[in-house]
Amino acid sequence: MSRYDALLLLSFGGPEKHEDVIPFLENVLRGKNVPRERMLEVAEHYYHFDGRSPINDQNRALIAALKEVVGIPIYWGNRNWHPMLADTLRQMRDDGVKRAIAFVTSAFGSYSGCRQYAEDIVKARAAVEGAPEIARIRPFSAHPAFVEAMTERVQAAIAEVPTGYLLFTAHSIPVSMAQASPYVGELEKACAAVAKNVGREDWRLVYQSRSGPPGQPWLEPDICDTLREMKTDAVVAPIGFLSDHMEVLYDLDTEARAVCEELGVKMARAGTVETHPAMIRMIAELIETEPAMCPEGCCPAPVRPVGWPQS
Repeated sequence: MSRYDALLLLSFGGPEKHEDVIPFLENVLRGKNVPRERMLEVAEHYYHFDGRSPINDQNRALIAALKEVVGIPIYWGNRNWHPMLADTLRQMRDDGVKRAIAFVTSAFGSYSGCRQYAEDIVKARAAVEGAPEIARIRPFSAHPAFVEAMTERVQAAIAEVPTGYLLFTAHSIPVSMAQASPYVGELEKACAAVAKNVGREDWRLVYQSRSGPPGQPWLEPDICDTLREMKTDAVVAPIGFLSDHMEVLYDLDTEARAVCEELGVKMARAGTVETHPAMIRMIAELIETEPAMCPEGCCPAPVRPVGWPQS
């Protein structure tokens, strides 16, 4: 019998129609010194898909798959769009949930991918009188089931373009955030494990989806710059993303693919792990074996230049 009354799926959130896009992006960027021009540029990525991010439907599919193997009620709350986390905790309280465990849709440790979600839980619980206790599953990129799922996705892509050079991609983050977290080290270990499983000794980790202001150093190299430099067939594996959400559909399937077409080279994009059976098995296992606490002070917020608002 589970130690918990419920499972909470905690995710980033995304718009579901055209008129959601700007309010959603304003939520994402609140307290961050990102030029409005950049926000409007990103909004066009969503409008390219009628304003609907696929992330919410992918979370619904994950919940449906988990219901087959998890014997406790499943709730879903987001950081930036409906269903908002505080509203979900209010519903959980009203349903009599006293103690829940949260699975965060982020595999790698960083401020935005780990600690900030812990802060989200604290803020949401403070806003909801009588909110349930929430334990949290830590980042899981080293788990064998995650590596298994990603390996199968990469194998399928290699079968499409056997000559393709293997490029793993992850969301770029500010260098200051990366230096204060295990993000890059965890990515490199996971990439190495998957590359070994698919028999590739040569591979590179590259980054995508930078969104910060000019002048702030972010992790490089960029995926499109790398493709232009290499000018060769490529297998692109978005290991840093759990599902095919907007950064995957636009930044890889649209922009990176356009670069390959311009260069006259082939590109196969590996699927993300999504509802792979190994992932469902892993989450069910972690509900019973987690959580161990993250070290105190891990993944602190990035230090921003003087004069920047703090998120």
